[in-house]
Amino acid sequence: MSFPSAGDNDPENERPDMGVLDCRPNAKGQREEDALLENASQSNESDDTSTDQSPVPPAPLKETSFSIGLQVLFPFLLAGFGTVAAGMVLDIVQHWTVFTEVTEVFILVPALLGLKGNLEMTLASRLSTAANIGQMDTAKDMWKMIMGNLALIQVQATVVGFLASIAAVIFGWIPEGNFKMGHAILLCASSVATAFIASLLLGLIMIGVIIASRKVGINPDNVATPIAASLGDLITLALLAGISTGLYKELEFNDYANPMVCAFFVALTPIWVLIARRTPSTREVLYSGWEPVIIAMAISSVGGLILDKTVSNPNFAGMAVFTPVINGVGGNLVAVQASRISTYLHMNALPIAEPDPAPRKCPTPWSSFFGSGVNSRSAKVLFLLVAPGHLVFLYTINSMQGGHTTLTSLFIAFYLAAALLQVVILLYLADWMVNWMWRRGMNPDNFSIPYLTALGDLLGTGFLALCFHILWLIGDRDTDVGD
Repeated sequence: MSFPSAGDNDPENERPDMGVLDCRPNAKGQREEDALLENASQSNESDDTSTDQSPVPPAPLKETSFSIGLQVLFPFLLAGFGTVAAGMVLDIVQHWTVFTEVTEVFILVPALLGLKGNLEMTLASRLSTAANIGQMDTAKDMWKMIMGNLALIQVQATVVGFLASIAAVIFGWIPEGNFKMGHAILLCASSVATAFIASLLLGLIMIGVIIASRKVGINPDNVATPIAASLGDLITLALLAGISTGLYKELEFNDYANPMVCAFFVALTPIWVLIARRTPSTREVLYSGWEPVIIAMAISSVGGLILDKTVSNPNFAGMAVFTPVINGVGGNLVAVQASRISTYLHMNALPIAEPDPAPRKCPTPWSSFFGSGVNSRSAKVLFLLVAPGHLVFLYTINSMQGGHTTLTSLFIAFYLAAALLQVVILLYLADWMVNWMWRRGMNPDNFSIPYLTALGDLLGTGFLALCFHILWLIGDRDTDVGD
């Protein structure tokens, strides 16, 4: 997380912008990070006041607007190109046999891509906070944290993958009364296997990125979540296409292949539960962290419904290629900001023994973007990346002849307006939501990013659909929009 300079440490500077010192968990909902920090500091609070009894957390990294932008820029561009590549992959695999014969596979796409924000980016935020507050300084603590978090996301991925397949069956076949058991089991096996393998691969990558970032002096909050986003969509789509195609072929020759694949991954769940329970920082999430994951999946599904209704109209077919990009960029930027604010709160919260200060009022957009604190500074930097980044991604799509939309100046203006409005809303919501969760004893690392990335999908898809409808109404059509 970003750490204030000497000027930023002034309470008069930080309190109006962040209200960090006003935000503390209640006793019942005390976060696992605070418990670990208290345990680690017990040796200093005992009769033996020696300071060499426990490891000292690393010194805060001093960050300026330039250093924040420099660290975020490369992962941000990488994440954007990842969403562009994911859109191209989806454009290719949509013509594969399994997608044309079992069209309900398309229903799995938003839910499984949403795991990037629900699981991997949340994992990156949790581990970034743990690394910044000194919980991964020793090899023993590091491996305990790694194993617990990997086991946790495997449990969550398996459950969410299974629920996504049930949703696909309900929304795809039940209304039409055309239910096929073989296809239903195919969806279940494909969804669970894809979610499990993608989460494992991305989790290992996140761990490597965070450890390497700390060793070279880069704040992992700035780079981990965008890298998770850059690879998440591409890996998930490729796995879904490959696994579902292979299992579809097995339907013709082996009736037991799909049930066995589904049963195998589900049977592993108790093992991951036992491992996750052994780590205090993941035990609480294992029991109480399901609400944001499931609600976020539902929010993303509303965005998917908007996409389905819009793209099904031939006049707006060009929207599809831009949807992963606008959603991905908004989700990536807000995940970075949420992760940074969460780490800041963990590192600067008052001890529980001190009396409660006056509660902080809801932040205003002015304080979120133009305050004197370090998180306002990062919000401005992230917002300034939106327009240049989208221009680069639009040029890339156009040069690769993707989609059905000519990039006229009018289209670009509307597109950028939608993207900027989406990110402004998300960054403001991040400031409000993370602090609101903190005051109520909820760990923002576990709860905020799923909600924010899902809202990014909903806002991005909704604003983009609105742009295409407005452009159609004012006459920007033919080869320009939805050819």
